[in-house]
Amino acid sequence: MRAAFAALTAALLSAVPGLAEAPSEPDGYRIENVRSPTPATLRGAQVLDVIDAAHLWKEGSATFVDVMPRPPRPALPAGTVWRDPPRMSIPGAIWLPNTGFGALTPEEESYFSRSLANAGKGDPARPVVFFCERDCWMSWNAAKRALALGHPRVMWFPDGTNGWTEAGLPLERVEPLP
Repeated sequence: MRAAFAALTAALLSAVPGLAEAPSEPDGYRIENVRSPTPATLRGAQVLDVIDAAHLWKEGSATFVDVMPRPPRPALPAGTVWRDPPRMSIPGAIWLPNTGFGALTPEEESYFSRSLANAGKGDPARPVVFFCERDCWMSWNAAKRALALGHPRVMWFPDGTNGWTEAGLPLERVEPLP
């Protein structure tokens, strides 16, 4: 009887989004299956729900960093003009595309480190909130990377722009930080 109840409970939890147990934190960065459920925690960082994130945003007391990757350029006929699709993000956020992958090139590492150093608006202890979309390891990886670089106030907003939009909060078009 217990085995049947446990099996039924597991089946119900896996069938209802958001109710399944969150995966545990890996020791390193997530390399594969980055569009999948994320842990509920990130050692060394403060995890924010949408209410906490909105409060920080309205106060203007933190820098928001969107790490959603840039869409890859498709194979196009020669001479075809390519325009990146627009990225709608939290107003005022800095977009650091491709910095949430599990492995970065030396150029991407340098871009991330330099951009993070400048994100504090003159205050190296200013909180930095990392996000992208729900069930995406990119923001988890980027927040973990910021911790490894020694940033003192790392925050992670795992619901990202999905949770932001669902809460009725505004989005605006952003361009990648050069």
